[in-house]
Amino acid sequence: LLLIWSEYGAFWKCFQASGIYIFIQIIKMLILATFVPTTDNFSGGVDVFGDLIKLSIDLIDYVGKYLVLSSIPGKGHAKILTAGVGWAGAEVILTRFLDLWVGARGAEFDWKYIQNSLDSNICLMHHIATVTLVWLWSRHDLNRSAFPIVVMLLSACAYKQFLFDFLYNYLNFTRWNLILVNAVFTSVVGIVTLNIYSNMAKVIGLF
Repeated sequence: LLLIWSEYGAFWKCFQASGIYIFIQIIKMLILATFVPTTDNFSGGVDVFGDLIKLSIDLIDYVGKYLVLSSIPGKGHAKILTAGVGWAGAEVILTRFLDLWVGARGAEFDWKYIQNSLDSNICLMHHIATVTLVWLWSRHDLNRSAFPIVVMLLSACAYKQFLFDFLYNYLNFTRWNLILVNAVFTSVVGIVTLNIYSNMAKVIGLF
């Protein structure tokens, strides 16, 4: 990883990826505030239609990841690691860092900080996997038989939160249960993605 950073100047590119992440999140918030109806009057359970719309807007993240990949020179593994680490780092800092830094340093112990830390690690795996899938999707020489799998995995990653909401609201899954499900889901996606990437890398001669 240090060799990749020194060879391609990936450290600065990670900050660029973080900047694009922030820009994409602002766009998503503007779209949500402008076009998505509020669900204040919805009582109980899961608002299926509203949640699907919100999760569909999250597909814009893939556009941002594609922009990050396009702006990074070098081989595929350098692009993927830089974009994945930069994107995940920005998300963790903006959504979890303050809570961990302020709350976890308190005198009273709470398991939620351990859970947030585990979530952050799973988040890193998730973003590296999705960045890899976006890179594979953008390749014109991707095997035709692998293309539908890549699209299905991208769709599953985009809408996985709907599954978690269902498990939490209707099957009474605890936070620990959801972390386990998320870890298994991300691991399966990562393993399948790694297999497709390794086959692709052999074809184009990355290693």
